[in-house]
Amino acid sequence: MKGAWAEERALRYLLERGYRLLGRNRRTPFGEVDLFLEKDGVYVVVEVKQRRSDRFGTPLEAITPGKVRRLWQSARYLLGRDDLPVRLEAVLVHGSPEDFRLEHLVLE
Repeated sequence: MKGAWAEERALRYLLERGYRLLGRNRRTPFGEVDLFLEKDGVYVVVEVKQRRSDRFGTPLEAITPGKVRRLWQSARYLLGRDDLPVRLEAVLVHGSPEDFRLEHLVLE
């Protein structure tokens, strides 16, 4: 898996900040959820996007409105109901395993 290092680094970052891992690479009828976590009673679906450079677009540009819609659908599918607190987040990884920076965002 090409971006496995980025997903691993993103997970470590989130765990260090008090998130609790519930699942990784969870498949749903709407697509795959990279990281499924919980923090402070809120379920969190995290999309991890990595780019070595911005030559073909930034990691954030790769998270399209359609992708956000599918993440919401996947979150509801994983939870099995609509009345639980959930939020979508992204960890954007800029660079390579040797030299990178992380950007952590809440998606609307």
